[in-house]
Amino acid sequence: MADQHGAHGRPPTGAQRWHAFKASPFFPACVLLVILAAAAGLFAGSYTYTMANPTPRHVPTAIVGQGPAPGGGPSREKVFADGMEKALNASLRLTAYPTYAQARKAVEEQREFAIVRPRGAGVELDVAGAAGASVAELLATTGPRVGEAVGVPVRVQDIKPLQKGDPRGLALFYISLAAVVVGFVGAIQLSVHARALNPAERIAFTAAYALLGGFAIAAVVDWWLGAIRLPFVHSWLILAFTMFTSGMVFTMFNTLMGRWAMIPTWGLMVLLGNPSSGGAVSWPLLPSVLGHIGRWLPPGASVNAQHTTVYFAGSQHLFPYLVLAGWAVVSGTVFWVWRHRHPGGRETEKPPAHATE
Repeated sequence: MADQHGAHGRPPTGAQRWHAFKASPFFPACVLLVILAAAAGLFAGSYTYTMANPTPRHVPTAIVGQGPAPGGGPSREKVFADGMEKALNASLRLTAYPTYAQARKAVEEQREFAIVRPRGAGVELDVAGAAGASVAELLATTGPRVGEAVGVPVRVQDIKPLQKGDPRGLALFYISLAAVVVGFVGAIQLSVHARALNPAERIAFTAAYALLGGFAIAAVVDWWLGAIRLPFVHSWLILAFTMFTSGMVFTMFNTLMGRWAMIPTWGLMVLLGNPSSGGAVSWPLLPSVLGHIGRWLPPGASVNAQHTTVYFAGSQHLFPYLVLAGWAVVSGTVFWVWRHRHPGGRETEKPPAHATE
């Protein structure tokens, strides 16, 4: 009987079972189960960690007129600033300016988030809601309480308010988030439904949907909803640049990792990039490491560029555009160099045999 069944009569070994399982459709499905469960937990954890309880760490603050008081003690501005630091359990990163005009210029250039200056027998605390709504709200709420505690009258003034349609300062974060997510989702759809595109065509169509998508986002938010008034062409091009960069990041990973490209793309853009972008919670309130990392990732660069364009147009910074360009160039270069690994494309038709004779 044993001879009759031969090798087929023996139960499969563990290695054979594992090989059969890996070759079955159940293996990628089980891997996805683990990945999706981990992604759900990490997604909730990353946003909760950065946004649920923002804590001030180093708030750049300008201080004007901090000379000694008439009696020889510390000035009322310094007394108030020390009280704020104690109340916030954090460090105000104080920078002295000889004149208010210089301090105000620093706020316009987004180097400072607030100004403390003398006003009559007390002080004035100037906050800038457009520089960071969460920081401005925290300072404006804490300032009067501290002034009462230290015996210094305080007047709070928002010298750079947000637009009326965006009182929480979240509109720019949302439109940048839309550009990031739709950017890589569009690249995913191209890889699924337009696999026959060659590499150059893939890049061209990524740029095309980025331009159209950026226009649609800006038009809906500004023209249709009227939530925030944008410098339309500039904001549109930033959104398009963001979508293109996000799409090319996925395309790069798709070339290197194939069907698992969504994992690093999601991790870089959504789990790490969006919470650390400074859009929902200002950078001075983020954990310090995330606050620094966020500036170097596409979501943070997009929020930064958009924010400056809308509220600080006279003090543009090149850095966020260089970040977006850097990611787009690196991703595009990796994709082009390894385009032979591109999952898709179509073969060039060979000429008939008689044409070469």
